[in-house]
Amino acid sequence: MAHKANNERYQRQVLLRQFGLEGQQKLLQARVLMIGAGGLGCPVLQYLAAAGVGHIGIVDGDVVSMSNLHRQVLYTEQDIGSLKAEMACKRLLEMNPDIQVTTHPIYISPSNALAILREYEIIIDGTDNFATRYMINDACVLLDKILVYGAIAQFEGQVAIFNHPSGVPAVNYRDLFPHPPAAGEVLNCAEAGVLGVLPGIIGTMMANETIKLIAGIGKPLIHQMLTYHALTNTTYTIGLQVAPGTRALIPKDAATFRETNYEWLCRPAGAIFEIDGDRFRELLESGGVVAIDVRETGEIPEVTAFLHQQIPLSVFKDRMAEITADTVLLFCQSGKRSPQAAQQLADYFGSSKSIYSLQGGILQYEHHKKD
Repeated sequence: MAHKANNERYQRQVLLRQFGLEGQQKLLQARVLMIGAGGLGCPVLQYLAAAGVGHIGIVDGDVVSMSNLHRQVLYTEQDIGSLKAEMACKRLLEMNPDIQVTTHPIYISPSNALAILREYEIIIDGTDNFATRYMINDACVLLDKILVYGAIAQFEGQVAIFNHPSGVPAVNYRDLFPHPPAAGEVLNCAEAGVLGVLPGIIGTMMANETIKLIAGIGKPLIHQMLTYHALTNTTYTIGLQVAPGTRALIPKDAATFRETNYEWLCRPAGAIFEIDGDRFRELLESGGVVAIDVRETGEIPEVTAFLHQQIPLSVFKDRMAEITADTVLLFCQSGKRSPQAAQQLADYFGSSKSIYSLQGGILQYEHHKKD
């Protein structure tokens, strides 16, 4: 239960003439969702909790690892292997028991995003991959939710506010980046690295923008993007406008959104996905897919655990036109031939199909199932 807004905890910000008791009450009544409890999410969560945002949601299915600790300052070595959402919740409530924290210790996906986002007023995106960013943006547009966006790489970070109702129509992420970048054009932190203090700087900027939005103070970055460079300590801000045709890139309704494969849409051109046995089994059970064995006839083990077709790699190019399903799961003996078939299929059909190759092949899949 939130305490009164004029208690000692919030005294310093209540003293601010532009903020006052009214601003504090607005914070205590706000419902904010943080997607990603990593480098950006940690400072955002800490400062929103300390400021007294009354209800904070955390979505993150990842666990703490050693490589997180140089920038994800909510966690310690003792937390390694624990769910980030749960550990972040524990720390936030230790900081401020006045607030309520709801954890969603899962990965955000088209199947759960709308239900989760619907419960909050402001959505904050602290994720680090393009598939999730486009999905969050599209969900916010469908639900008319304000999106506070942040991104970091190496020494540079960005902050923006999308889908704010002050714009008609409102600017969204796709107006700035209609399509995902080409392969190798933009690297994430795991690939390019990041200075540990940078997410702290950008994360506190995101928290600041969120507080301004809630309290109705200052000039938030509505339909603007601020870029900060840590090496030169320079910033610049650009205005954003609605781009023609980008609204058509967003799913037209909730049903279409749930069926959209953002990983596939945001893949580099010509790329395929290699998946493990658990993901392979999950896709099999989802229905509407075809599994194809690209081994030669007579190879063992014989697969009887699930329905599939057999199109050997030696004749695969000649028979690709037979494949009509939108989602294709390819497997072979040890995982060496199915990526070749997947690449041939991707080159033939382009982006019209979701194509996956089973890592380790059917031998590893069967062994894992026995374990």
